Amino acid sequence: MRDAGTGRTRSVLTTVGVVLVGSGVLAAAVLAGCDANGGDDPAPHATSGEARPSPKPTPLWDRSPNSLAAVGDSITRGFDACGVLTDCPEASWATGSESGVRSLAVRLFGEKQAAARSWNYARSGAAMDDLPGQMRRAAARSPDLVTVLMGANDACRSSVSAMTSVKDFKEDFEESLAVLRRQQPKAQVYVSSVPNLKRLWSQGRGNPLGKQVWKLGICPSMLEDADALDADAVERRDAVQRRVIDYNEVLEEVCAGDDRCRYDGGAVFDYRFGTGQLSRWDWFHPSKDGQSRLAEMAFRAVTARKNPAESGA
Repeated sequence: MRDAGTGRTRSVLTTVGVVLVGSGVLAAAVLAGCDANGGDDPAPHATSGEARPSPKPTPLWDRSPNSLAAVGDSITRGFDACGVLTDCPEASWATGSESGVRSLAVRLFGEKQAAARSWNYARSGAAMDDLPGQMRRAAARSPDLVTVLMGANDACRSSVSAMTSVKDFKEDFEESLAVLRRQQPKAQVYVSSVPNLKRLWSQGRGNPLGKQVWKLGICPSMLEDADALDADAVERRDAVQRRVIDYNEVLEEVCAGDDRCRYDGGAVFDYRFGTGQLSRWDWFHPSKDGQSRLAEMAFRAVTARKNPAESGA
């Protein structure tokens, strides 16, 4: 009887042991499952045989450049923003220090650092054939970003026939980018569209003082005989307008072929400048307020996640 009882006791204990062991394994499995799917412990690392996600590639466009060089014409020099027929670089949309303008450099680097991190190589009166030389001087600074606003003087000539041809305009712009790439292959380029000169004429023609200044030689192809509305005058202004549109198409096309170039998508051309954004000395160049609007558009394009020319911004 004792042996039989002992056998039954051992059998029961064995069964209980199996159940307890099995329960422990199950509990451990459940706990492990909890930890892997939301517990306090991190999920287990993938084994060598498992595929791991590829790291995201570093984007070519840096939305936070550390330095800036500006090239261009009288607009970037702040011409007539502070006084009559004179440059005012402190009011420049690209590199100026005027608090009311808040230039692109100020917006990117702050007021205290803007002057040390930005340089202005624009020249009043410059046309696209001057850009390769400006670009060479800008590249010598090794800037992270180069801003380009050029083309108004190619259309603002003594006559329609004297305007820069689209072919020459394109070749000079291509050479300018090639100059930069030879010296600074990783520099970024922000390209502004050429402003709508016909709109500037329509806004400024109502100011008698402005029209007197225009007679001194400011953009004669568009502004000459400002009040004339005969067929020849209309055709002349329309021809200038068409050429500006052609220039902007060139800027967009050439810039699109460079991975580190951003065209503004026509933002400056499309912007509806009013008299408040025009110089009170010539009613054609940007005032300080107009310069501020240019800075705002540039900052938006430079810091955007997507290229404005591609996103339609």
